[in-house]
Amino acid sequence: MTTPEIAKMIDHSILHPTFTDDDLAEHCAIALKYNTATVCVKPYHTQMAAKILESSHVKICSVIGFPHGNSTISIKMDECKQVLDDGADEVDMVINIAKALQQDWDYIRQETQSINDLCVSRGALLKVIFETDYLNDDRDKITLCKICSDHKVAFVKTSTGYGFVKNLSGTYSYTGATNHDLILMRKNCAAPVQIKAAGGIRTLDDILRVKELGVTRVGATATIEIMEEAKKRFS
Repeated sequence: MTTPEIAKMIDHSILHPTFTDDDLAEHCAIALKYNTATVCVKPYHTQMAAKILESSHVKICSVIGFPHGNSTISIKMDECKQVLDDGADEVDMVINIAKALQQDWDYIRQETQSINDLCVSRGALLKVIFETDYLNDDRDKITLCKICSDHKVAFVKTSTGYGFVKNLSGTYSYTGATNHDLILMRKNCAAPVQIKAAGGIRTLDDILRVKELGVTRVGATATIEIMEEAKKRFS
């Protein structure tokens, strides 16, 4: 691979709840320096990011229903319309996780179709976030892959990066993208549906590992470290 090819696999994540407007500007500069695929931003930062990056090749990805997926379909639709109006080229949507856990697949189909149809009508790409840490049953993940394939979404995505599971001790843990889930998603999605790995992608070797599993996009905050290593290794 080349260094530019690595960069174009990265959605540079600017999603931490504490990130301010100044943080957004700083991280957009990082994405611009390395020419990443996108910056992935909070909804209210979409318009600002689009203005900062308007003359560049870095696209704008905004999140909706983030991070817990619990908004109604109509609210997700309104949120999607807003971020598209504000300049988003791509939208990462968290599914209604509870509906998936209770196997209310009609609801998940309606949600997925509604948001994807809106994105397609506006020339935008949809990534559907499963939040795999919450889904213990591979059968549910396979069903989600089938639904996303049926509706021809652009990407399926493992995680938000914020799907913290509460343990019996009261502590929280998080795994994110695993080889098991990435292999399962690639195997059970139609060929045109791309795979985005998010959660735990922190090094160049992580990217190269998941690429071998069929991943074409990753969510990352460690873009500087990844790209500086890529420059050393591939230049």
